[in-house]
Parts: sequence; C-alpha cells; structure tokens
Amino acid sequence: MTPLPDDRLERRLPDAKPVYLPGEAVAEAHRCLYCHDAPCVAACPTGIDIPTFIRKIGTGNLRGSAKAILSANLLGYSCARVCPVEVLCVGACVYNAWHRTPPIAIGRLQRFATERALENGAAVLFEKAAPNGRKVACVGAGPASLACAGYLAIEGTAVTVFEKRDLGGGLNATGVAPYKMHVEGALAEVEFVRSLGVTIRTGVEVGRDVSPADLLRDFDAVFLGAGLGSDSALGLPGEEGASVM
Repeated sequence: MTPLPDDRLERRLPDAKPVYLPGEAVAEAHRCLYCHDAPCVAACPTGIDIPTFIRKIGTGNLRGSAKAILSANLLGYSCARVCPVEVLCVGACVYNAWHRTPPIAIGRLQRFATERALENGAAVLFEKAAPNGRKVACVGAGPASLACAGYLAIEGTAVTVFEKRDLGGGLNATGVAPYKMHVEGALAEVEFVRSLGVTIRTGVEVGRDVSPADLLRDFDAVFLGAGLGSDSALGLPGEEGASVM
C-alpha cells in the first residue's frame, strides 16, 4: 500500500481516550461486576461477551481477552476506538443506575486488549480450517468486506479483496475523526486481516480493471462492500459551488 506522509494534519490531534497502561487496565477491569445476563452484552450490536473479555484482562490473560473480542467482532479494535459506546454497552452498564459510580470504560478496555493483540500478531489467536477449495471475491476493502474476508479465510476459503483506492480500510481509514483513530490504526487492522491469509489488491477498480463478469466466472461467490457512497448534503443554496467544501 502507498506509504502515508508524516506531515498529515491528523497527527496534530491526540487521542481523546488514550490507551490504558497495563496497571490502569487491570484496575478498571476489577471494577466489573461480571453481571449475569449482562445488559452491556445485550446492547452490543456484535454480541461481544464483554464481562468475559474484561475478566480475562483482570487475570492477565490478554490473548484470551482479545480472542473473546475478535471471535465475535473481527474488527473489534476499530470498533473500540470509534463505536458510540456511551449509548450502547457503556450506556447499559449497571453502574449508571448508581449515579455516583462511573460506568465501566468498556471501549478503552477493548482497545487495550485488541491493540496488544494486533501488535503481537493476532492471527495466531485463530486456528484456521483446512482449505475448502472455494474462492470468494470481496469488492471494496472497507469494514464490511474486511470482516467478511477474515471470517471466510479462517474457515478455509480463499478470499481476494479488490479496492480501487491505494489504501485499504474504507471509512475507517478515510472518514473517522482523528481524535478517535488515526489512519495507522485502520491500516493495522487491514494488515491483521491480510495475515489471516486474505489477498488484498489495492488500486484495482471493479468495472475498470476487472469486470464483474470476470469475478462471477473466477469466484464461487462475490461479496459487495463498496461503501455508503456520498455523505448527506445540507441542502443549502450554493453548497455545490466552486471552492465550497
């Protein structure tokens, strides 16, 4: 992938929620009540077993914690950085009803576990199945395709991702506010998916460099993850004018 310039403006913005130090993570993990039928799990769109991964942090089992997260949500690292936890898992934490006690910082704990895993080679957390002889193409290298490709690769499928841009990561790489995550974080997750055995071809546009007919001929299935398209317009007069951004 194309190297990123070092003088990017986003580098001037530090993390709004810096990664925990090990002692901070353990202390926060020990606050978790390990609720039965935990409301935070019910509030998580990807169904991560939150009490279990937090308990594993508290006992020093970071590999087990990361596996609990990534097994449910392969992009658990970027979700820890950008997910609106205040209205989901953290917002459902039972501590909120106590008023004087802040809820568990689930997002920061999830980042702590997954960031360590990515730094140490998270692919070793998964036992890949034997090749099943099937091939799948994923169009676009954004979060949807990356998650699809990664899970298929773990199950023994040969996956090729086609991305028209020079960088993978999709919205995570180009559309996340930098105080939440710099592009390096998104690219680290792309490399994690690649390490699972996924082939990622950047600078290849479906419809220009490779035809849809080629994909249908050469692959057993095609997953379309081309993204959400343009942002919503404000509807103000002149917003399409020259020099208006």
